[in-house]
Amino acid sequence: MQEPGSTPRAAMEEVGAGLQGTWLQRVTQEWPLDPAAQPAPPLAVVAVERYLGGGPGAAASAPFCPQYHYDVTLADGTCQRQCYLVPPLHRLVQRGALRAGCQVRVVRCSYLYDERQLGRGFLCLEQLEVVGDLPAAALGWRAPPAESCRLPLKGGRKHFLPLWNTDDPYGDLWVVEQPPGQVDVEASKLISLGHLEMSWRSRIHFPPLLVRVMHKSRLRYYGKPDKSLDVPYQAYFEVADSSGMISVVLWNSLCPEWYNSIKVGTVLLLEQYAVKTSYACKTQPTPRDSQMKRFATIEISLNFRDPPTKITVIPESVVKPEWRLPEVKYRFITRSELDDLPNSHSCDIIGLVTFVGRTERTKKKGHGEDFWTSRWVHVIDGTSHQPLIMELFATSQPDVFERIHPMMYLVCTQMRVVRNITEHPLTIYLTTSNESQIFITGWHKGQPYTKDIKVKSFIRWINTQNEDDHMKKTVIGGYYPFPPLPNTFLEYCQNKRSINKVLKTISEMERELEDLHYREHRRIAIQGIISVIRYVSCSSAAQDASGVEPVQPPSKTTVKHSKKSVEDRVNKGKDRKCEDKEDPSSRCAPLEQHHHAAVLTRKSAVKRKIIHCLDFEQKRDLAVPVSSCPYFTRSARKKGCLDEFLQEDSMSENVRLAVPDASESCTDKEGTNDTPEIEEMGRTCDSWQSDLWTRVKDRLTEHLHHSTVFPESIPHTFDYMHQDFLLQQCNLHPAKHKPEEYKTNMESHDFSSTGHYEVTILGINRDVAIDIAFLPLLCPEYPHLFQMENIQNDTLLSCMNCISVQQQETTINERPCDVFPLSDEIVKAATDLDKQRVICILDICHLGEDKVEVFLSKIYRITEPDVVTPV
Repeated sequence: MQEPGSTPRAAMEEVGAGLQGTWLQRVTQEWPLDPAAQPAPPLAVVAVERYLGGGPGAAASAPFCPQYHYDVTLADGTCQRQCYLVPPLHRLVQRGALRAGCQVRVVRCSYLYDERQLGRGFLCLEQLEVVGDLPAAALGWRAPPAESCRLPLKGGRKHFLPLWNTDDPYGDLWVVEQPPGQVDVEASKLISLGHLEMSWRSRIHFPPLLVRVMHKSRLRYYGKPDKSLDVPYQAYFEVADSSGMISVVLWNSLCPEWYNSIKVGTVLLLEQYAVKTSYACKTQPTPRDSQMKRFATIEISLNFRDPPTKITVIPESVVKPEWRLPEVKYRFITRSELDDLPNSHSCDIIGLVTFVGRTERTKKKGHGEDFWTSRWVHVIDGTSHQPLIMELFATSQPDVFERIHPMMYLVCTQMRVVRNITEHPLTIYLTTSNESQIFITGWHKGQPYTKDIKVKSFIRWINTQNEDDHMKKTVIGGYYPFPPLPNTFLEYCQNKRSINKVLKTISEMERELEDLHYREHRRIAIQGIISVIRYVSCSSAAQDASGVEPVQPPSKTTVKHSKKSVEDRVNKGKDRKCEDKEDPSSRCAPLEQHHHAAVLTRKSAVKRKIIHCLDFEQKRDLAVPVSSCPYFTRSARKKGCLDEFLQEDSMSENVRLAVPDASESCTDKEGTNDTPEIEEMGRTCDSWQSDLWTRVKDRLTEHLHHSTVFPESIPHTFDYMHQDFLLQQCNLHPAKHKPEEYKTNMESHDFSSTGHYEVTILGINRDVAIDIAFLPLLCPEYPHLFQMENIQNDTLLSCMNCISVQQQETTINERPCDVFPLSDEIVKAATDLDKQRVICILDICHLGEDKVEVFLSKIYRITEPDVVTPV
């Protein structure tokens, strides 16, 4: 009998129930099992976890040794098993196709016995078929418990790494928080930092230290495949007493035990530590107290042996004034003060979050599989009409980093000012440093900065604000082209390689896109000729992004495919390299184009082809959790947030924000359509093309199509009702499946935009072409988010980026959104570039599975061989 409120067993009919949940048991207990006799049912992916490759017993010089391994935990209706993913399938994880919460079917596997133990072994997954996401009815399903504490299967490693970076703590190894110690501090037995600095060379054993933590660094992982350290982590802390400040280094297995417990402001009693000469190359935080002396020649080393350090956290309630421990000081700035600060200036900020971008990844230099993770955030503080723009990198606080959303109170410490007076004098933003810490609503309680005068001033300003006024201006997710590019290409090439290495050919574009990892962002430059500009309406864009390919006319010749590998079968949509050479101005042609028969020579009716990938309509029905917090009135929720600073208590509330239904103004097209092909130069109501394109388009050897705008690219108005869903869209795929209990009513049209532009760039040798997208972000919905000066030097892009007055009037008059024409300004700017070679800067980002975002970011005109000016 099923218990009331439990997950329905029927929900797992397609997740292993075909064999009554016994396939995983039989394949491990009765190996070898004939796959033909016992085909694998769809299995749920419970976890995808990463760890360092190599390890004890592995040959350091082994060919093709991966830097990291992946274990995949599979589950059916009865049990779960941890399996090893063979290296040829790693790309499924790296491109976001194989992820927690999806279903897979095991096509081929083997069983590997552990030769050092009796009767122990594990499944090796050698060929997989990714079926899709878990059925909507099974999203609340919880996997059966694991049989034992899980460790990595290969290489003798002792812990897992975070899936997408190496900066965050991950796994059960990391202690959430150590309890405060109960110890009597004998001041007479302590040594001051100043005395230690003078006498450390003459000592073998050192007296205890009583210090306060002033700064905390992010974690540093230094594991190597050919090394066998169990927990190769390191973290720096700056601690101080009445005599000065010194660096403390937390090493190896003490990091999982103590890193989360040692916070800025924590008082520590350190015993049995080591003293060493300071490492010269490490970063240094900016001291807040200019009167405090810094001991830079030595550092204190805390390790689990040689000697085993004893660490005790002293509760703040028992700290005595006679210990004379310094208070943590801050240097908060306001937005009105930011413009006067120099580059690299260190500061702290507090503000109300109005925009949170999606999390993206950038490859670390010299590290093939290591990435930085970051996101853009806007906050306001009431001192200026402009927001504080911040680039937040992971600070080893994943619980905070992943929960940032609009309408929170955000505090960031040890931020650095970034400005380039020569390239963009008006552009200024902040970025995190190695010692930055981030705090959001719910994390402010007990923090030292709550006493700061500027923090209190911000709270007074918040008390005077109307929440509805700010809610209307909140944005979350989407493509965010910042910081703006330099005015000339030569400036763009500064701090980079030589120009001939910066420029890519259009033919190399496909390899660049294939090499992308999940959510990896790159910026590349190509030469070409702007040949076609076409406006794609919101209904066309939504249809294309939802898995339906646009109407395409038949072509005379095709480009042949190579045979796809196993992993290619999962990334089914990544071959956007088109087999049909076509006129892009005829794809997805709006209905009004049929009225321009004078420039049409023939029509063709072609049925739409369904892309073999996860259909977006299926994703609409995903169950997502709604916050389990009780709903309070708006004033009560606001008071709760402020109480973190005043009474150190926080609350939350649900506020519904009416989101306009895009389906009322945008209608989808029919399954088939008569698609015109334009044979002569000119413009229709929604497109412009060069006469050069008319002459060469049928002789192209290669035509790449990467102009689709996906839902993940569209900024969205923040809504408390769908907060969890919106955060899920912006964050990276989790390593472990998180069962969802509620179903969202978000629809695909909630992510539709007012439309975008498709731009065709012809190669300078006129034999290849590529279709890319330009997303207008200066639209009526978000005028406060994207600033005009970002592209003010690009005449063409400036015209395309502004929704014209005629288009706005069209919307107001309730005409169909498919009737947006190209403005005269766009046509004039495009005509000025006709047949001219230009350099196009493209933003590319892999969004998971087969989805790759390619946006035009900047156009540079080539006027002389050595002079490149913006268009």
